[in-house]
Amino acid sequence: MATTLNQTTVFDFAPKDREALDAQVRALENLDRADFRELSPATADRFAQLRGAGTFASVKIPGADPDVHLDAGVFVPLTAGPHPVVVMPAPLAPTGWRSYPGMLLNFALKGYLAVAYSERGLAESTGKIDVAGPRDRADGSAVIDWILENHADRVNPDQIGFAGSSYGAGQSLIIAAHDDRVKAVCAQSAWADLGRSLYENQTRHIKAFEALVALFGEENLSEEVRSVFDDFRNNKNIDRLLEFAAVRSPNTYVDRLNARRVPIFLGTYWHETIFSVPAVVDFFNELQGPRRLLVMIGDHGGDEILGFLGGISRPTATTFRWLDHYLLGTSNGIGEDGNVHAEYMHNLFDLRKSADWQSYTQPTRRFYLDQPRQGATDGVLTSRPASGWTTSINAGTDTSADIAEKLIQTGMLERLGAPAVYETASISRRDAAVWVTEPLAAQSQLTGNIRLRVTVRPSAAAATLVAHLFDVSPGTGKAKIITNAPYTLLNEREGEARTIDIQLQPADYRLPASHQIALVIDTKDDFFADDTVPGSRIELSSPEGSASYLELPLADIAPGD
Repeated sequence: MATTLNQTTVFDFAPKDREALDAQVRALENLDRADFRELSPATADRFAQLRGAGTFASVKIPGADPDVHLDAGVFVPLTAGPHPVVVMPAPLAPTGWRSYPGMLLNFALKGYLAVAYSERGLAESTGKIDVAGPRDRADGSAVIDWILENHADRVNPDQIGFAGSSYGAGQSLIIAAHDDRVKAVCAQSAWADLGRSLYENQTRHIKAFEALVALFGEENLSEEVRSVFDDFRNNKNIDRLLEFAAVRSPNTYVDRLNARRVPIFLGTYWHETIFSVPAVVDFFNELQGPRRLLVMIGDHGGDEILGFLGGISRPTATTFRWLDHYLLGTSNGIGEDGNVHAEYMHNLFDLRKSADWQSYTQPTRRFYLDQPRQGATDGVLTSRPASGWTTSINAGTDTSADIAEKLIQTGMLERLGAPAVYETASISRRDAAVWVTEPLAAQSQLTGNIRLRVTVRPSAAAATLVAHLFDVSPGTGKAKIITNAPYTLLNEREGEARTIDIQLQPADYRLPASHQIALVIDTKDDFFADDTVPGSRIELSSPEGSASYLELPLADIAPGD
């Protein structure tokens, strides 16, 4: 789970945050005798409130298999209860359940029996990594069994919720789909479709994959996981990877969740570089029970760290309210303030609330791809269909148009108000095709799903495209990225044209008047394992009867809005 900059690994905590987490875990483990001098005064006061309210212990919970013992932290209230229960599977971090001390603190102060645990093979838990597979889901049920067997006199079995971030988010959703005892779920930095996250539009997300594997540790993988991962790395047996991923994807079990109308809160980020945001949105739209989607600025895990440390952030604050309402029946307004909450890009204080995704998005407009005007280099995005043109680019050469400089960290800077800035003049027009709109007449809002249709003819049998959408300031040529997506054509005949549709990540972006929207298509990005053949070429065109276009949810902003 990434937090702030200078992580020791992609998903680890920054050193200062790791120190704070460790200090809070020590405070939990020594509630009755600690002086809390390691903590800030405000945090120390909150820990002091737990003295006499309950007991905390680090324990080993038996997993679903005899050789599996799950490392866990458990807070048990001393009062008779019955108390609600929250179970928190760990994020994918070396700290395991020790990532959640502030969450344990705040749930304990609210009167919950709170359990955080590290999944099998993670941190100090035994067993082999199952990546949210059948053994992981069985472990989740075993944790519930352990709670009910050891604390039956303290808990209400009808008030059990799961809350997790990242790795723990998907685990929570899948466990809830298979165990009727789970009555509500909160999934921060969630995933819905593991297949689409690893393999988007026939393109392998290799940088995120390798970072995940490095954190798991090859030696901790089960034989099945190791075999599937080896094949994926070598671009073999992709169908097997997709079957493996489907078993480990919450959207596979949406009917189970809907049958019980499980209340589900999902959190994600606009520039998520780990999991598929379109898949999370699709999953949200399929849910039929109480639901909430929170989309935030930045990248994976960007806001949760404050809650992990006991502070209040949007995803953790929503988690507390969600479980209070749907487990305890607390009247806190969580069900009346809209199902979609979204931070507008580059403004943490602008939170839009809507009843559903459809009412949140803007109506779509088509911008057709056309050839350059006389004397210009770049093509035009125009309101009228344009066909009969052809352009081509070199394949296999990277350009300065990339989806991000670094996994997660680039998005963290965006959250801090420093989004990446691109020099559009530095993008090689031999290796990328560029189309731009006319300067926008008014300030405009782009909110919702984005789709590109284009006809492609690679000179080789396989080719990868990467589509980027930029906000460009015409005066300076400087740009900020709005969204992106890759697409790979596989096993095609050399020289055969094909019309493709590319769904880009959704966006919520405000464009100043006079700015331009630019579409840049190139063939390589370090985030993806591309199948482009170096030295080949890719022809892009707009044939008669099948004009190429970009579909944008874009509308002018009325003065004063």
